[in-house]
Amino acid sequence: MKLGRLASGRRWLAAYWGAAAINVAAVAVDIKLLKQASKVTLMPLLLSWTRTQEDIPPLIQAALLASAADDLLLETDLQLAGMAAFAAAHACYLAVYLTKPGEKSWRLLAAYGALWAAMIALLSKNLGSQRVPVAAYALLLTATAVASGWHNKRSGLGGALFLISDALIAMRLAGRDFPGRGVLVMSTYATGQYLLASGAKAQSEDG
Repeated sequence: MKLGRLASGRRWLAAYWGAAAINVAAVAVDIKLLKQASKVTLMPLLLSWTRTQEDIPPLIQAALLASAADDLLLETDLQLAGMAAFAAAHACYLAVYLTKPGEKSWRLLAAYGALWAAMIALLSKNLGSQRVPVAAYALLLTATAVASGWHNKRSGLGGALFLISDALIAMRLAGRDFPGRGVLVMSTYATGQYLLASGAKAQSEDG
C-alpha cells in the first residue's frame, strides 16, 4: 500500500474512533444533539476508511452504507425502516462471509441458535406488533454472527458484538431497560462494525 493511502487510512480511522468516543461520552451524559450528530458520522467515516484499504469487498461498503441509512432512520424514530436497512446490511455481510467461509463449527451454529431462541422467548411477549419483524431480524443477525465466526476470529468477534448491541436495543423495546445500556449499545456497535469490515480483508487474518 502506498504511503499516502496508508496515511489517509489512518486519518479516517482516527476520525472514526474519535467520533465513536464522542458518541459514547454523549450517550453517557445524555447530550441529545451531540449523540445524534456523532452517531450519523460513524458509518460514513468507516466507509471512507475502507476505501483506503486493499482487498475489502465492495459488499462490505454496501453494508456500511445500509448501516448509515439505519443510523439516520433510527434518529427519526422510524424503527421498522431502520430495521429493514440493517437487514440489508446483514444480507451484504452474509454474502461476503458465506462466499469464502473458514472452518465451519457446528457447535458455534448450535450455540448461536440456542441464544436466538432464548432471546426471542425472553423478549417476544413484550414486543407487541413488532414481535415478528424483530424475530426475523434477530435470525438474520444471528446468521451474520455465525458466518463471520466461521470466517476468522476478528470478524467473528465483530459479529458477536453487533449481536450484543442489537440485543440490548431489543431489550429496551421490550421494556427491559437498565442504566448504562446506551453506552454498551454504542460501544459494542462501533467496535463490531469495525471488526466486521476489517475482518473481511482476508480469510487468514485473525489479528
